[in-house]
Amino acid sequence: MSAVDLTNPVFQDAQAAREYLESVRWPNGPVCPHCGEAEEIAALRGKAHRPGLYKCRSCRGQFSVTVGTVFERSKIALNKWLLASYLLCGSKKGFSAHQLHRMIGVTYKTAWFMAHRLREAMREGKAADMGGSNKVVEADETYVGGKAKNRAFKEPPKKEAVVALVERDGKVRSQHVPNVTSKTVREILVTQASRDSFLMTDESPVYRKVGREYQGHGSVNHSIDEYVRGGFYHTNTVENYFSILKRGINGTYQAVSKQHLKRYLGEFDFRYNFRNVDDWSRTAEALKGADGKRLFYSTAPAN
Repeated sequence: MSAVDLTNPVFQDAQAAREYLESVRWPNGPVCPHCGEAEEIAALRGKAHRPGLYKCRSCRGQFSVTVGTVFERSKIALNKWLLASYLLCGSKKGFSAHQLHRMIGVTYKTAWFMAHRLREAMREGKAADMGGSNKVVEADETYVGGKAKNRAFKEPPKKEAVVALVERDGKVRSQHVPNVTSKTVREILVTQASRDSFLMTDESPVYRKVGREYQGHGSVNHSIDEYVRGGFYHTNTVENYFSILKRGINGTYQAVSKQHLKRYLGEFDFRYNFRNVDDWSRTAEALKGADGKRLFYSTAPAN
């Protein structure tokens, strides 16, 4: 992560933060989150109205830039939300809730929930096909968690299975599964990776049958220490992603519950998928992803 300029107005002033969020969410001007109107919008001014309040003349609803996002009805100042977003988006191996609460001056409980809201913003929506003609999709599975002792857990969490698909020079999409079988792996592959792709895996038998449904299927045999063959046959791309994921889960977060693993995976997927942009651009993409999402504490109990 590049050096954080804590003197930046968007981290110090709630109004500057609101104006920045408006520029990201509404690059062409305010849009009513209630009805989608973009023309008949009026800014409400005066002592009776807080800054940043708008009214839609079509549906007569009032709104601000946070309505319809994970920031809606939050009592946390928007500048603190932006700083939390920047820290989480710019930290390759994650940013713990304890560190977040110390840096932005909120309770640990608040920081924990803020981080989960931001992870929800990072999670990808409807999955589009990965791969395609003349493209390679690597698939592999791993197990995360289960090592660290954390007083938030009565017992150390068990290891959970994660299946990831990575398009070479493209995006990753990982998913928590109850177990790794031919059935669970096939469901992930055929719904998310184009069958026109060349599928690359290790020697695991769970990929053999589904591999026949693809343009081609290659594998390397890790059991005999074969990791690269001919420069093309390898699963190094997905293995590199797993190394980042495990360093974050084991080193930064230390213990992740089964209930919330999907959000942590969304966080690591997001940063990997926007790895080639700077921290500000990555943060802006996360803020855009906050649109249309809500997460309530009652539905996301702590660990």
